[in-house]
Amino acid sequence: MNKPFIWDDFSDQPSQLRDKAYKKKMRKNEFFSLVKTVFTALFVLPAALTMIPFIKRKEIHSSTFFSMGVDFQKEPKLTLELLDELGVERVLLRFKLWEMSTLEQLKDFILACGNKKIILKVLQDREHVEDLQLLEKDLRTLFVALEGHVDMYEIGSTINRAKWGFFSVDEYNRFYQTAYNLREKEFPHAKLIGSGVIDFEYHFTAHTLFNFFKYRYDGISALLYVDRRGAPENMQMGFDLSDKIALLSTMVWLSPKTKNLLHITETNWPVTGTAPYAPTSEHECVDENSYTDFMLRYHFLAFASQQVDSLSWHQLIAPGYGLVDNREGIRKRSAYDAYKFMVHTLKNAQFLRMDILRSYYILQCLVDEKLLQIHWSLKPSTLKNEERFEVFSKEGKLITDEILQIGASPLYISIKDAQ
Repeated sequence: MNKPFIWDDFSDQPSQLRDKAYKKKMRKNEFFSLVKTVFTALFVLPAALTMIPFIKRKEIHSSTFFSMGVDFQKEPKLTLELLDELGVERVLLRFKLWEMSTLEQLKDFILACGNKKIILKVLQDREHVEDLQLLEKDLRTLFVALEGHVDMYEIGSTINRAKWGFFSVDEYNRFYQTAYNLREKEFPHAKLIGSGVIDFEYHFTAHTLFNFFKYRYDGISALLYVDRRGAPENMQMGFDLSDKIALLSTMVWLSPKTKNLLHITETNWPVTGTAPYAPTSEHECVDENSYTDFMLRYHFLAFASQQVDSLSWHQLIAPGYGLVDNREGIRKRSAYDAYKFMVHTLKNAQFLRMDILRSYYILQCLVDEKLLQIHWSLKPSTLKNEERFEVFSKEGKLITDEILQIGASPLYISIKDAQ
């Protein structure tokens, strides 16, 4: 990654582009693509909104719904141990195209993951965006080295942020087209997903799903962060998380360019007091208890949609936003135990229904032929703890109180002899 693009090792992302004249020049060069993005969205988004009620739920397999993002270069031995302890069957790894020298290290880590399904997020830099021959050469090297070991490749990421190297959707379209053409000619069994739009900016997504480029996706990836709005149930332009997923999944269903698969390949909340490791300002940061609650509720809402095929939490070890803080030794946050209990509890869950009444949420699943309910409420409420209930906290601790306090922290209620 060459200047003016600079990678920030603290927050694991590029630094902001300071050269405003350069940004203005590059955006001006891509003016016609930006116009196409606007006009495509004007047609696609209203059509998708109209079609939302007609989209049927898919059957999502809970065993591969939960996915954990990890840095294969950060505490690799410990990372493998923690992944086994968490019980996830799907892992997302990032690979930087400007660090091809780390390919053997990446392959060794993937092989050490055993039978886990691997999503490999291929991160771009400006050099590979501008030089598509270089991109093809390095992708060929990557595909040859990892053939048979990667479940799917996410081609490019965060395409609607200039600091990541793209200045228009058409630049991304050409980037993805290069990967697709290579796959078609030489690697027919490789699965490619895109387009890696970050946040609730679906006008960019629309342009990647409806265009005249001759390629197809094996599924759509989205970095669906909602942290700037606080809780996942909070509204943005009239849409909460469930609404955003419904709209995105409808666009995927309508598009002629992709299979009907949706993968959320990044989401998290930054943790307060962790600068410079937090990827946002302190204003968006939350305390560790809220981080845990929001993480769980995000997963429950996404699973209840029955439209999200996998959800990758970003990520396992990271001081500013991870389940584990490694600034001074290794400290598992409370979110670690909560994530572990969630995965172990719902690993073989069959979704039944989601009930919402006056900000009170009940997710109902069938787990090993037993009824499981997950309760939370945005307004403090109470529920009598019946004899047929077996109640657990978000970290998996048994609760025997006669009156259950239902609030922001989800409770798991297993119901005995439920018909």
